[in-house]
Amino acid sequence: MTQKGRLVLISLLVLIISFSTASMLMAQEKIGVIEPQKILFQHPKFAATQQRVKSILTAKQNEAKTAIEAETDNKKKAEIYSTKKQEAAMEEQKIMAPLFKEIELAVRKVAKAKNITLVLDKAQVFFGGLDITNDVIQELKKDSTGN
Repeated sequence: MTQKGRLVLISLLVLIISFSTASMLMAQEKIGVIEPQKILFQHPKFAATQQRVKSILTAKQNEAKTAIEAETDNKKKAEIYSTKKQEAAMEEQKIMAPLFKEIELAVRKVAKAKNITLVLDKAQVFFGGLDITNDVIQELKKDSTGN
């Protein structure tokens, strides 16, 4: 066998071994899927958090309305509106952040308990995966009652 033939054979063997190893590793992966929006809407603290967000948004709208009515320059009116909109968005993020953190922790806890190595959004998965949405919701409810 020529030097070039040996090199091709070795390359082919390395490629086959690589695919075999990757296949074995993929076989060990256990994939979970969740419906993030369903989890968020059923979070025990979601309704109260939404009320806080709504009150902040209403306050920012009133602040913007008052400031805009007092202003005559349209450019400044647009700036006021934009600023108040950004402030409202930042406040909403601050208020919602603890819920998102609790959801992330619940997903991790459920995934670990079920030996799931990867969790994806169900909307992004065409086929397969173990749906752990309800398990995560139950975990959040359990954590909120202190059990």
